[in-house]
Amino acid sequence: MVKNDNNNNNYKKNVTIIAQKGADYARKWEISLKNGEILSVLFTGVGGQGIILATTVLAHAAINAGFDVKVSEVHGMAQRGGSVEGSVRIGKKVYSPTINKADFIVALEQLEALRYIQKLAFEGFILVNEYKIYPASASVKESNYPSDVAEMICSFTKNYYFIKTVETAKKLGNLKVSNMIMTGALSEFLPFSSRCWIEALKDNVPEKAVNVNIDAFNTGRGFAKN
Repeated sequence: MVKNDNNNNNYKKNVTIIAQKGADYARKWEISLKNGEILSVLFTGVGGQGIILATTVLAHAAINAGFDVKVSEVHGMAQRGGSVEGSVRIGKKVYSPTINKADFIVALEQLEALRYIQKLAFEGFILVNEYKIYPASASVKESNYPSDVAEMICSFTKNYYFIKTVETAKKLGNLKVSNMIMTGALSEFLPFSSRCWIEALKDNVPEKAVNVNIDAFNTGRGFAKN
């Protein structure tokens, strides 16, 4: 299994494994997309985490790479705190945004990762933000939040990676860029050039926030390179 470890040597070893997996997936999808297959990516999290922006950036990066794209978004009951899902389907020609099985899941919150894990394709990969947002039903008693979410995800698939994006976002000086850190990590698994991603960021992020979002994106890419 591939996962983070507090031991620095094991962590470096696992990052090397992730780098290889990312390269393998990128090569696979470069061929698959050329052959007319459809790539499905599911983003999930809660309101306020920037799911819609991450979805939009991926969609525009794929368009910049010359592909057809279909996007769908599902908002939760509340603007902030409710479950939010964004899906992107990419290919030479895509007719529907509906995802039955996702080739990649990018979860910005652990419980949301578990909520959608059944949608992961057999050889799919899930990237999980090591972050918990307690739902309203669990706010009075935090113990209502499952203590073994990570273990359940790991038991479902060997293709996973947990990223401490909040700690990284704090170092960048902006907690709101966790979504771009996760998007940067995802980019290493997809066959789109860095130029496609950066142009997508510049076109969809407010000008005053472009630089920090690019920094966050590049930091996310670094998780699979260092």
